[in-house]
Amino acid sequence: MSECTTPGKKGNLTGSARKLKDDAADWHNLILKWERLNDEGSTIATKIVNLGLSKKSDIEADVVMEGGGLAAGDFSENLKQSNQELEEECVKLQDVVHKMANILSKMEKMVHAERGICELEAFQFGEKGRAAPLFHTWSTQQFVEVSSKLYESYKQEFALKTTILQELAHTANADLSMVYLSSWLYQPYIEDSGKLLLESLLLETGHRPL
Repeated sequence: MSECTTPGKKGNLTGSARKLKDDAADWHNLILKWERLNDEGSTIATKIVNLGLSKKSDIEADVVMEGGGLAAGDFSENLKQSNQELEEECVKLQDVVHKMANILSKMEKMVHAERGICELEAFQFGEKGRAAPLFHTWSTQQFVEVSSKLYESYKQEFALKTTILQELAHTANADLSMVYLSSWLYQPYIEDSGKLLLESLLLETGHRPL
């Protein structure tokens, strides 16, 4: 999926139509950025789990050996280094989630702006809105509904990401760590229906050929 740019002939569209077409391109590009961040975060989260499990294994081994293998100073230094690496990866994952928060904020603003267009049309044309669609078949209300559904799915996914960020480094249970990793990678709240909604949005606004 390549980045979406608004085609030429900008003079052909003005006002609400221009805004909705630009929003469709923005949805495409924001979702593309989100997916890149998701991949980046998945790699970092895997490192966090591996470091956490490795640290747990080292501590357990030291307890079993009762200091018989590593000198106390060596073990302490290894643990310190492991904690530092773990902290660095957690900061990286926190940065990924922060960037996702910025994307979510932009999505929310688009939904509010489109609701504003809907309210303006209701004021101008009455409750039924404009007589002819701005593009092919969709009413302005349909743009709002699609944007709202997309936003809600990413909002729920962001809440899950935040939970994973908070819990991942503190989870000693290997099975639970795998569940967190899988949930991060496969994004259960972002369903295939969302991809269909996005494609429909791009088709309706002319970013994709009919």
